[in-house]
This record gives sequence, structure tokens and C-alpha cells, in this order.
Amino acid sequence: MSLAMPPEWAAHERCVVAWPCRADMWRGQLPAAKAAHAAVVNAIVAFEPVLLVANPGDGHEAASACPAADVVEWPIDDSWARDIGAIVLTGDGRRAGLNPVFNGWGEKFQPYAEDARFAVRMCEHLGLDRVDAFPFVLEGGAITVDGAGTVITTEQCLLNPNRNPGLDRAGIEAELRRWLGVERVVWLPYGLIDDDDTDGHVDNVALCVRPGVVLAQTTTDRTHADHDRLQANIEVLDEAGYEVVEIDVLPEVVIDGERAVVPPLNLYLANGAAIVPVVDGPEGDAALAAVRAALPDREAVGLPGGVLAYGGGGVHCITQQVPR
Repeated sequence: MSLAMPPEWAAHERCVVAWPCRADMWRGQLPAAKAAHAAVVNAIVAFEPVLLVANPGDGHEAASACPAADVVEWPIDDSWARDIGAIVLTGDGRRAGLNPVFNGWGEKFQPYAEDARFAVRMCEHLGLDRVDAFPFVLEGGAITVDGAGTVITTEQCLLNPNRNPGLDRAGIEAELRRWLGVERVVWLPYGLIDDDDTDGHVDNVALCVRPGVVLAQTTTDRTHADHDRLQANIEVLDEAGYEVVEIDVLPEVVIDGERAVVPPLNLYLANGAAIVPVVDGPEGDAALAAVRAALPDREAVGLPGGVLAYGGGGVHCITQQVPR
């Protein structure tokens, strides 16, 4: 296929975000989730346009909270645009939206029928040709590409039988090559240990940020349950030939008595900026400083990430770039 997924640092036409609407997913935190989404949208619009998708009837609320966004209404189940949105491919002077199968992260969260149609509606709204990658199950948060022919993913997620039970490792690699226009697949062994919702998406642990350079989530706390797992990921990235920049702070929050990890790596690379989930206090300051040092050519904007983490994700999870 002449089309390929461009790296996230490539210039964007816009960003796509969805307005949260599913009360049971947010377990009493839906108003806070809406405020967190609004903060992300209002930060991104300073750098690139945002298309904000709201469930029918929620458009006025979304527009009031995000006055600079372009708000549209179509049916959605909730707001994880990274995983339900079309993956926009480019090549030969054209663009197309890749539409893989979305199955509610291995049938965990139902209903998901409207989210499974999100990519179709996104392509229709933006006037993109659509490439249906059926029957391949894939979420945008499970992959990061380097723009030089490699996709990075995790064994924890894409080898989970709840995604593509009829495919082995070689079969999944073939599908990634076919649909993303890549030549090589780098398999990290692990996502975060507590990432049960997505089965260890790569966007919590690794992100390609410029040619040959990958940010990798680590922690200096050797007693942390993720410490050894994240070091194992570093070894794989080293062997794959990348310059690895470690983001070695992994904050946590407690909301409604539940602990949630807030990886600063779950960030969005807007045009000229990095929108970073952080926590209050020294750990949040350290996380933002680490990202700022790793991305000196971008403005690093820190936003509260606790509620998004409580819901199962971060800034990257609720955003989907549309490359120019």
C-alpha cells in the first residue's frame, strides 16, 4: 500500500476529541471528566484546530466549555478518540482514514456499537477516503510509529487473544505491515501493570518523538511494580537501535479511594507543543520538567491528568491527530 501512518510529530491539520458522556465508565466523575477534556481541548486550540465530537444533545454543553473548538454531534459511547478514531494515513499526495475493527478493548466495555462507527463518521465528516482494515482489531493507543518504517507496540496488548484470536505473532505483524505501511514491528514486552482496561497500550510506556528517538516511561523507584517491566522495555528499544530518553517519574493519584497511575508519557504532540498529563506537587513538576527537557523544541503544557487516569487513560488517549 502506498499509504502509511505518519509519525505523530508530523504537521497536523487538526486534532479530533470526543466529549465524555458515559456515566458508568466515569463512576461519579463524569463532570470532572468533562472539565478535564475541556482543559485539553482549550490547550490544544492554541496550537491547532480541534474537532470536538459530542453525543446528540451534548453539543451546546461541549461548545460552551470549548468555545474555540469546532463542535459536531454524532452518536458516541464515550470519549477515547485515540482508540476509536480513524488512523489517518498519507502518501502520494493523498490521505485516507484507516478503519480497523473496534471491539471495546476485547469486549470489556459495552455497548460500543457507536464507537465502532466513529472512524466511519470521522472519514465522512472530514472528506477522507476510507480504508476498512477488516477483520483486524486495532486501537490507536496500541501503536506508535517512527516515520522510518517501524511500528512499536506491546506483546501485552496485541498478543492478547481478546483482540485477534485467529492470528499469531507473525500474522499480527503481517497485518500491521499491510495496514500501516511499515516494514518492521518492534515488540515491547510490557505496558503498565495496572493498565487492565486496554491490556497494556504502548502509549503509556513509549512514544516516538523525532527521527530515531523514543521517549520511554520508567521509574527510579526500584520497589515499584512496573520498575523491572519498564527496564525490560528499555532493553528492547536499545536493541532496536533507538536513542532512548527516559521519563523517569511515574506519579499516582487516589480518587474515590482508587489508585491510578498518571504516566506523563501519555501526552499529545500538537503543532509546536506537548500537552502533558501531570499531578499536583513535586512529582508533577518533575514529570513536566522531564518532558520539557526531552522535547526542547516544543512548548510543554501540563494539565491535571488524575481524572483521565481514573477513567483509564490520559491526554493521548482522548486525542487523535489528523495530519496535513
